[in-house]
Amino acid sequence: MVVKMVRPHLMGPLSWGRVKCPSIIGTGVLYLLLLSTCLGQDTEDWQYEECKLSRSGPPATIVAIDEESPNGTLLVDNMQINGVAEGPGRTISLSLRDNHDYWVILDPSKQALYLNSTGRVLDRDPPSYIQSIVVQVQCTNELVGTVISHEVRIVVRDRNDNAPHFQQPRYYVAISELTPVGTTIFSGFRGNNGAKDIDDGPNGQIEYTIQYNPKDPTTNRTFDIPLTLFGSVVLKERLNYEEITRYLVIIQANDRAPYPSERSTATTTLTVDVLDGDDLGPMFLPCTLVGNTRDCSPITYRANVLELIEPNEVNPVNVTPPIQAVDQDRNIQPPSDRPGILYSFLIGKPESYAEYFSLNGTTAELLILKPIDRELYRRFDLVIKAEQDNGHPLPAFANLQIEVLDENNQAPYFLETSYHGYVSEASPVGSTIATASSLSAPLAIVALDNDVEETRDPQLQLSLDSYANVFSVSATGIRRYLTLVQPLDRETQDSYTFTLLASDGVQQSIPVTVSITVLDANDNTPTFANVSYNVNLFTDMVPGETVLQLAAVDSDAGPNGQVTYRILAGDQGHFLIGKSTGVITVAPGVELAVGRSYALTVEGVDNGPAPQRRSSITTVYIEVLPPNNQSPPRFLRQQYNLEISEAMRTGATLLNLQAVDRERDPITYKIHRGDAFGHFALQQSSGYLVLDKPLDRESVDYYTLVVTASDGHPDGTSTVTVSVVVTDVNDNDPLFDSSLPVNLTVIEEQDHAYVGQVKATDPDLGASGQVHYRLVNHQKLFSINATGAITTTMPLDREVKGHYFLIVEAWDGASDPRRSRSTLSVTVLDVDDNSPIFTQQTYNVTLPENSPKDTVILQLKAIDADLGSNLTYQIRRQGSDRGIVRLFHIDPVTGELSVLRVLDYEALSESGPTYTFTVEAMDTEGSMPPGLASVTVRIMDMNDFSPVFSQSVYRGLVAPNAFKGTIVTTVMANDSDPAGTPAGLVRYKVNQEAFHYSASIFDVEQQTGNVVTRVNLNEEPNLKFSLVVVAYDDGEPVKENTTLVEITVLQPSVIPVFTQEEYRFPRVSEEAAVGTPVGNIMAAAVNQTIIYSITEGNQGGVFAVNETTGVISTAKGLDYEANSSYVLKVEADSMRVGSSNVRVPSKTNTAKVVIDIQDENDHPPVFTRSLYIGGVAEDAKTFTSVLQIQALDKDTGNYSSMMYRLIIPPPPGKDTKVRKNGFIIEPYSGVVKTAIMYRNMRRFYFKFEVVATDNYGQGHSSKAEIVVSVVNQLDMQVVVSNVPPTYVEKNKDKLLSILERYVQEQIPGAKVVVETIGPHRRADGMEQEDYTKSDLMIYAIDPLTNRAVSRQELYKFLDGKLLDINKEFQPFLPPGGRILEIRTPELVTSVKKAVQSVGYTEGALLALAVIIIVCCVPAILIVIITYRQRQAECAKTARIQMALPTGKPAGGTANNLYEELGDNAIRGYGQHETQQLLRPSLLRPEELSMESGIDPGQDYYTQDYYNYDHGYDLPQYGSRRKLISPSGLYDEYGEVVVDDDGSYYYSPQESEGEQGNRNRRIKLVMDREHETSSTGEDSMPETQRSRLPSNLNSHANVNGSIYVAQNGSIIRTRRTANATGPPHTHTTTTTTTNNNLKLTSPVFSSRLAKHFKKLDRMAATLEERVPLSNPRTAADGGCNTLRTFQSSATAASSFSNADNHKTLNVLNTGQSRVSLGSTSTSNAGPDSVASKSNLLKAVQGGAEPPQSTVERDGENESKVDGSNDEDDDGLVMGEPLECPSDRTQSDEEELWMGPWNSLHIPMTKL
Repeated sequence: MVVKMVRPHLMGPLSWGRVKCPSIIGTGVLYLLLLSTCLGQDTEDWQYEECKLSRSGPPATIVAIDEESPNGTLLVDNMQINGVAEGPGRTISLSLRDNHDYWVILDPSKQALYLNSTGRVLDRDPPSYIQSIVVQVQCTNELVGTVISHEVRIVVRDRNDNAPHFQQPRYYVAISELTPVGTTIFSGFRGNNGAKDIDDGPNGQIEYTIQYNPKDPTTNRTFDIPLTLFGSVVLKERLNYEEITRYLVIIQANDRAPYPSERSTATTTLTVDVLDGDDLGPMFLPCTLVGNTRDCSPITYRANVLELIEPNEVNPVNVTPPIQAVDQDRNIQPPSDRPGILYSFLIGKPESYAEYFSLNGTTAELLILKPIDRELYRRFDLVIKAEQDNGHPLPAFANLQIEVLDENNQAPYFLETSYHGYVSEASPVGSTIATASSLSAPLAIVALDNDVEETRDPQLQLSLDSYANVFSVSATGIRRYLTLVQPLDRETQDSYTFTLLASDGVQQSIPVTVSITVLDANDNTPTFANVSYNVNLFTDMVPGETVLQLAAVDSDAGPNGQVTYRILAGDQGHFLIGKSTGVITVAPGVELAVGRSYALTVEGVDNGPAPQRRSSITTVYIEVLPPNNQSPPRFLRQQYNLEISEAMRTGATLLNLQAVDRERDPITYKIHRGDAFGHFALQQSSGYLVLDKPLDRESVDYYTLVVTASDGHPDGTSTVTVSVVVTDVNDNDPLFDSSLPVNLTVIEEQDHAYVGQVKATDPDLGASGQVHYRLVNHQKLFSINATGAITTTMPLDREVKGHYFLIVEAWDGASDPRRSRSTLSVTVLDVDDNSPIFTQQTYNVTLPENSPKDTVILQLKAIDADLGSNLTYQIRRQGSDRGIVRLFHIDPVTGELSVLRVLDYEALSESGPTYTFTVEAMDTEGSMPPGLASVTVRIMDMNDFSPVFSQSVYRGLVAPNAFKGTIVTTVMANDSDPAGTPAGLVRYKVNQEAFHYSASIFDVEQQTGNVVTRVNLNEEPNLKFSLVVVAYDDGEPVKENTTLVEITVLQPSVIPVFTQEEYRFPRVSEEAAVGTPVGNIMAAAVNQTIIYSITEGNQGGVFAVNETTGVISTAKGLDYEANSSYVLKVEADSMRVGSSNVRVPSKTNTAKVVIDIQDENDHPPVFTRSLYIGGVAEDAKTFTSVLQIQALDKDTGNYSSMMYRLIIPPPPGKDTKVRKNGFIIEPYSGVVKTAIMYRNMRRFYFKFEVVATDNYGQGHSSKAEIVVSVVNQLDMQVVVSNVPPTYVEKNKDKLLSILERYVQEQIPGAKVVVETIGPHRRADGMEQEDYTKSDLMIYAIDPLTNRAVSRQELYKFLDGKLLDINKEFQPFLPPGGRILEIRTPELVTSVKKAVQSVGYTEGALLALAVIIIVCCVPAILIVIITYRQRQAECAKTARIQMALPTGKPAGGTANNLYEELGDNAIRGYGQHETQQLLRPSLLRPEELSMESGIDPGQDYYTQDYYNYDHGYDLPQYGSRRKLISPSGLYDEYGEVVVDDDGSYYYSPQESEGEQGNRNRRIKLVMDREHETSSTGEDSMPETQRSRLPSNLNSHANVNGSIYVAQNGSIIRTRRTANATGPPHTHTTTTTTTNNNLKLTSPVFSSRLAKHFKKLDRMAATLEERVPLSNPRTAADGGCNTLRTFQSSATAASSFSNADNHKTLNVLNTGQSRVSLGSTSTSNAGPDSVASKSNLLKAVQGGAEPPQSTVERDGENESKVDGSNDEDDDGLVMGEPLECPSDRTQSDEEELWMGPWNSLHIPMTKL
């Protein structure tokens, strides 16, 4: 073991430049002494070491094995038990104990353990639950007989061999489309309803995610599961029922296995049904969608009203289409929640429209109010508004145009009886028909209507009876024009004739004939019959003799069809051609030679205009033959063309076909073929062609005759072709097609509805074959076009007439047309086009009150003219009082209206005795709106209440000698019948028959009920009279009631007696004027004058009583709010008149008077604030809530109910009529909402007034000012907290008040406004939302400027007080909740980035730089990797040679270690077992890869457990936390000093290159965010504080806490347990130390902790240990040192202070890049105080003066707060030599870490 201790020091990478020879020699001598001591020990006790473990560490062997491991898996390769178990030298024997189920097999020879799983599986999961196996390896020492048991604990690690499984096959949730974004819509996976995984640990933990579905991207972005462990589904985007009504969300559950590739998953489907919400307003019907949107095109309703028509003749006005609006939210459930539609006029022109028209609010019926003079108004343009009756802020609008028509009693007429027009056949489509052949002026057709002024367009409809597919007439204007619809061809048809008809919708004009002549255009080319001709001539042909006659045909007319011929080439001057005849002759003087041939090219050209002329050519081949005496006859032409009419008479000569025979032989002519039916005859001798039989073009219209001419000689026959075209005449009537149906049907109420088709044909040609149609009857209802299609001209009404017989006439287009007729039967089909109509539009019925329930009070009857209607009756709910349906009922089938309950007329004070409601009759099988009628039910008062006296018996007192008219008492009766009605009017009389005598001396006033004396009394005292008073009403029938009045005649006494013990008067208004009588009290005494007074209850003298009459009246103004009821005590005094005529008081009597005050509206509203400040974002949508106004009123009831309205002044220079207010207010809630958009209006503000009026707008009013500032995100800050948004929303008002108070500390009266509350969005621009945190976006309004406080100022106001704000927030947030930061909104950050974006040139340079960097990256990576590898090697060597902390004190070590690591499983072990687990590991480094998956050769560098921003970040399962390398962190050391001004400075030790800069100091900046301290004992757990040695004062040092300065340095403070020490010889240094580093108590550390960020934990920090066996004194100068670790892996150096005063550890982390915002590693935990390692002692520190040490090292000591360099009491460098006596527990240092997959296995050892 000694060798192992020495070797690390010899092998470490020491800095030899700093190690001197004396120190090396001393160290060697020390180690040799230790070695000799160890070798000299007694070796006789070796046999007792048998059966003991040869290794150090915990006695229990802990191994881990995966479940389902195969049989024979090695568990422990060597138990490391001393001794030999087998063989000749056997010293021990091994066996297993407690091996339950025999899972473990022992190999004694190898001391190895194996798994025995033959025939079974090691399963950690249910139902086996094998989580660990514990066996005992029993070792028997064969030498001495002792037995030792060694426990082996096999931990079964879980494998991810089970997949999650959902407990339900599917899940369902239904939510409203109005659900806000961020709402949790489904949390059904909690408890036992979600997915389960029977695996353990991370393998059994379930995470829920939404599986991406590429086929449904909408669902993917609509829902989210932000908290994957809970599986709550959160709404991310707003829902829209009108777009998607159901979502199928695929939920995936996966376990949390360490490696994603090993995770198992399961999926289920969450069906989310979207419920319709009231988010859309009404829409008018019919709705035509705009494109692919859901918006309707603007609709215009039209109506016509005749001038001066009476309203009752036209109401309701027919509107086309009927005005109707429906709510777009048609599926709101339940249906009772669906709102009704209210209609009204919004605006209109002219402005007096309201005098003439009204719109029914519920039925949208248009009513005319009075006749309209067309001379005043000819048109009304109105805008209709439809809105829901629940106050929905999205109305719909439609236009209504009302035309005031002149009385239509005149038919339209044409100015001309006929029109003739011209058009060229070459005119393009759209050309206008001209009035002359020159086509210079258009043909104007003028149709007028005497109902309309001649200067106005009569708006007539002109229609063509035929050729509508060829011509069209313009739709508007006084002058109408015909235009061409399709191209024309004159050669096909050269004229068109049709009729025009004008109609004004009611009257039709007389038809007018229009003839159109088609002018020819040169559009045809002359055409020869043949392409070429062949002619044989003889040499004996004489000049001028005809060779051939050519004919070219041109179908054009006039010059365009006249052909001129000429020979172009080939004639050689031997032939001529006639220009017009086309006859080719031999030229004069030409002799033809045998064998000559000619090819004549002949051209035929028409005579059209030069630019438009057309031509064609043909070739004539001529052969010259020798003379032939027998040549056949020769026709002058090779072909003849002939046109004849089919009407030509027989016998007419058609053509002369005479041929020429050169020999003058007789010629015989004959028709060779082509006349099969013998229609033609040819005279044989003359050659005349004659018509022999009548022709019929419709049978045969073309003949080709082959005619021969023969001279009788052989080969003496010639042939010629005669083409005969038979031209048409109008000899056929149009014939209707019998295959088409004649029984037709048409649906009613359809304009221009198709009825049927007729078709007639005429075999004639041209106009004679063109068929025209017209209707002989019902021309106003039906029309027929040129194709024979019959349509309706107006909607038919089946209910008016259901059958028509139509006569259709067809005629051809000849000048003398031929005609035929056909009769059609037209049946009108019924549609549901009629709403039911009640027999009365208004029903008035009287219902006697108290009628029995279900009494039928009215029989309703409606008629639907449509066929097959099924009517049901009901009370219309829309626009009606909902209470009506609870009072009345309509039988849906019979229409009987009955009452549902007994109605009491007297109980109808609020609603009144009249009920008016609307009933509707609906066709259940139809689609038309229901028929409506108004029903008024008047409840008739039946005088069902008799007057009721307030008392059954009235008593009165009267003096024996009372005068006539003396009031004895007053009776009062109330009638519950309504006041003001005869039945409710109560009058009084005396029943004369009951007590005749009493009735003769007493009477009652009819109106007041005062019982008075009818005569002067003279009665005996104590005499009693009984009087029956009758109270009766004037109802029908009259009802009455009686009461008894007992009147007692007073004794001759002077004691006044009140007629009543208690008086209760009617309520008196608090606004009653002073002196208003309230009531009358009465007392009586014999022969006494009564004087009345108020003795009690009249505080303030509010009432006064007339001392003689007893009338109580008001003496001061009343106030209900101050006192609502008074109880007075009144007193009656009798006064005796003495001789002195002075009244003397005598005995008295008292009574109680109760006066109730009636509240009146006498207080105006009072606003909670005189000025309301709010803000609105630039991008706020309309109807966004801005703020809420509240006004209070001291009055009660309706008098305290407010109605609010805004007074917004118009902007200067604006038209107040067209301006739109920027805000609106909900009249009863006081919520101010936006009415416009505020884009580009930042820094603007609106200032206006709000008026609150009580009594729902009918009472008093008060005003307050409102200021609304327009802001955007440039004015806002985001308060980020670590709690979900729901917590912030719940406590929004309280949190806002806290923030507002801190802002008001800087800006008095400032208003903080919340813009949004939502999930946290990362500040790096990512779109990820974290619902475990929240973003509260706020801004503040300055009341002085009415504008937003700048974002920077708002940040300063809040961020500087963040700690205080967090403290006040704690009561309103869950445990651990706090504000994390105040940051700028993402939009502002993106704007800044955009401002800083580069241009094209800069971009190019930037791109070039990026390319260079990319190229350099490989080289940089190589350098970094090489450096890291080198650093790793140095770190490993440094760890081996460094002296690490020894074993920690037994008490708190284990607890602190595992508390630090966040492990809970270890707490089940006992204290002893815990210490066992903390002993050195049984696993060698090379075994780590198998046991924990860690490569033992890699460098375990620092990875943080602590984060400044988020607290402790405990290791996750499977994470690779790495050990910190103590070397490589700190390359600079120094000290912390306190200046005279109280500032803290860090003075680093100068290196050799910085000796000249001796005063370099770094100021430590105060940071108030972390003001807690954990120094000294306060930072230790209670268990450790209780276990600190009692002799702590004798120890040198105890570590303090660790802090981070602004420059990134880590500062550790230390304090001394010994508060006293020997005085130093140098006063200056002592004074400086005491003033600046007051370390005699934890005060300095505590103060420092309030100024610097605190590191509670640090991973693998080298710490000094106080040796327990060798306490130091100040004389040794030894071990009160400060350690600094340098990045060059030098050995630890120590500072020494000779007077044993306090020291500081100063650790610089320049290489680790630790800053204020970064994290710092931590592994030490709170136990770092109670378990400090031994302090390294400098061997020669006390023998050699510090100054010599400094000189020997060539280094300068650090200066402390300006102390002299020559002072030898400063901090000096010492050599790092270790004292063996400082080691207290173990010579082998180890560093531990955990947990790792829940196993407490040490990861590595050093």
